[in-house]
Amino acid sequence: MNKNQQVEWSEWADFNQDMISKTPESSGVFMMHAGMKILYIGGSENMRKSIEAISEECVLNATRFRYSQERDFEKRRNKLVADYKKRHEGRAPECMN
Repeated sequence: MNKNQQVEWSEWADFNQDMISKTPESSGVFMMHAGMKILYIGGSENMRKSIEAISEECVLNATRFRYSQERDFEKRRNKLVADYKKRHEGRAPECMN
């Protein structure tokens, strides 16, 4: 991806098993939120399996999630977290502390 391209995100979806089962089994990044507050930014080689495997109570409080297929998911995730911290006085999303 060149730096002029925007990340193409899915629509926000309800954080439930039905919607998670529709997540691609491909590499990418994902975000979860509750009450319009980002709780978690993740990335993996298989987004669906990673989202299904989440067991941390904080993240399980999420109500919605979205994802973006991305080959270099680690780099994209790190950039998303850094951008979030810039906008929130150096704080990471709530479930990433």
